Amino acid sequence: MQQILSISGSPHIHSPRSTDRIMWMVIIALMPALACSLYCFGLGAAIVTAGSVLVCLVTEYVISRYMLGRRTPVFSVSAVLTGLLLAFNLPSNLPLWIVAIGGVVAIGVGKMAFGGLGCNIFNPALVGRVFLLLSFPAQMTSWPLPGADRMSYVDVSTGATLLSSLKTGDVVQMDLMREALGFTGGSLGEVGAVALLIGATWLLVTRVITWHVPVAILSTVTLFALAIGSDVAVELLGGGLLLGAFFMATDYVTSPMTHRGMMIYGVMIGVITVVIRHWGAYPEGVSFAILIMNGVTPLINRYVRPRKFGERRRAYGC
Repeated sequence: MQQILSISGSPHIHSPRSTDRIMWMVIIALMPALACSLYCFGLGAAIVTAGSVLVCLVTEYVISRYMLGRRTPVFSVSAVLTGLLLAFNLPSNLPLWIVAIGGVVAIGVGKMAFGGLGCNIFNPALVGRVFLLLSFPAQMTSWPLPGADRMSYVDVSTGATLLSSLKTGDVVQMDLMREALGFTGGSLGEVGAVALLIGATWLLVTRVITWHVPVAILSTVTLFALAIGSDVAVELLGGGLLLGAFFMATDYVTSPMTHRGMMIYGVMIGVITVVIRHWGAYPEGVSFAILIMNGVTPLINRYVRPRKFGERRRAYGC
């Protein structure tokens, strides 16, 4: 009997674009930020990025082929994107063996353990990043200074980031131009706000993502920062907020399906981020906030649903 109905995992999108094509468009949008990180951190950024992507590719192929028994190509666009996003959450002097552990955890635990693409509950790259942060806190919080030692890898000069200085109560003097162009310490994806915004604009114009999640996150962080008297520019440009808002929280699989649900999701990510930054143990809270709300997404999807076609709203008291 000929099969006339194909059933596959999420995301289910009514679009002429394929999943691979959408992922390629996200990868293209990340290229300005990657170029900025390569310019700022040099050899270390190239090694960490290449190592992360390679480990993710190999891990996905091995698990799919030899553990799940699937016929799968060696090259997976999904694994490339996960490896690239993981690298963007790592410092450029992180030893390769730690990068490899992060890639294995991101793909093996964050993605393939749930059944592969479309079945994962949490963003795989953030699963890898948070695992490394909890397991290797010293290495994961040693931030190379941009512009120096470009041809060095592990042996580079390091310093505090804006958010870590803010956390310890140091006086933060922010140079908006240097921060926007990427001349600041942090992970690969924390530098170059202008480069990230160029990629984000590309995603919005091509309708790969909608404005609801990033606008909800950024406006919530802005309002919360004003309410507690924090520096809004530091909150928005410091850390991985822009990377998380535009490239990670908008993941089709782990974010809500409706626009109203996306707004709730984004507002809560913004609130949790600022709470962790100011009253938590870590100076940065974007990764934790997104993962927490990834877990809440099924609940949001259940209770924030569009009205069925032809359904009447019940009158009060009925």
